Amino acid sequence: MTTRENIEPDVKSAAPALMEAGRAKVNLTLRVVGRRVDGYHDLESVVAFADCADRLSLTPGSGLGLKTTGPLAEACGEMADNLVFKAAQLLAERVPDLKLGEFVLDKVLPVAAGIGGGSADAAAALRLLARLNGLALDDERLRDVALLTGADVPVCLASRACDMTGVGENLLPLNLPKMACVMVNPRVAVATKDVFRALGLRNGELLVGATDVIQAPAWPEDSSLVDDWIEALTAVSNDLEAPAMRIQPVIAEVLSALGEAKGSRLARMSGSGATCFAIFGDDAAAQRAAQNILLAHPNWWVHAGTLS
Repeated sequence: MTTRENIEPDVKSAAPALMEAGRAKVNLTLRVVGRRVDGYHDLESVVAFADCADRLSLTPGSGLGLKTTGPLAEACGEMADNLVFKAAQLLAERVPDLKLGEFVLDKVLPVAAGIGGGSADAAAALRLLARLNGLALDDERLRDVALLTGADVPVCLASRACDMTGVGENLLPLNLPKMACVMVNPRVAVATKDVFRALGLRNGELLVGATDVIQAPAWPEDSSLVDDWIEALTAVSNDLEAPAMRIQPVIAEVLSALGEAKGSRLARMSGSGATCFAIFGDDAAAQRAAQNILLAHPNWWVHAGTLS
């Protein structure tokens, strides 16, 4: 277990710890519309959430602290760089007399993996602080802090399937059915900034045509049929796959393993990588595929579960 000491002495209260899950975010699609003149990239992405998650607890106290546990605790880095700590600090700057405490993060999701692990943790921290302080999740200060903390934090704050646009601030809820999936990370970190640099867009440059910008993809409305969603998702790819594979060629190997698995309906990279996923027709097929992939690649991180 690693411990990050708090910035001021913490006096633990007798109040019970509050708990939240930081569910893994999966980009089912990711279209890069272009790069704005301020350097940020405009995106359009269908985002789902998996049933694998980090766990975050908050014990109310007089200070702000963070401890990390779990199999990937060492990968969390310094406390000052952790998004849980950053989100709490930013909210404390905006909410007078914000009640804080000690966070304990049980880290199981790979970091720098394209599944928003750090963003999901920060969003879980904001939900915990909202509960402790009686703040509504649609409180403007909470939403502002989410976006300031990171582009994926707003969608992780909602933690439900959305069509995400802009730099992550625009969220349109989607009625996504549960889909059996396998997620695989080859245990290599990929920095998002490196992938966007490899994409090579200049400030003010569009990646798609003007017609494509105006005509957003039409996603199934109120459909619980997985087949309808797979058909729609197949038409839109992840624009970051190619540059990410140039940085980490093993991503192509992961995609191949998922795509060739029996019962695989759609295989794709999530976010800026290196985690990839495949959608399967049923849970049994997903479980068998995960077992076979892990047998062939015992050093990879493999999860079989559901997206929704």
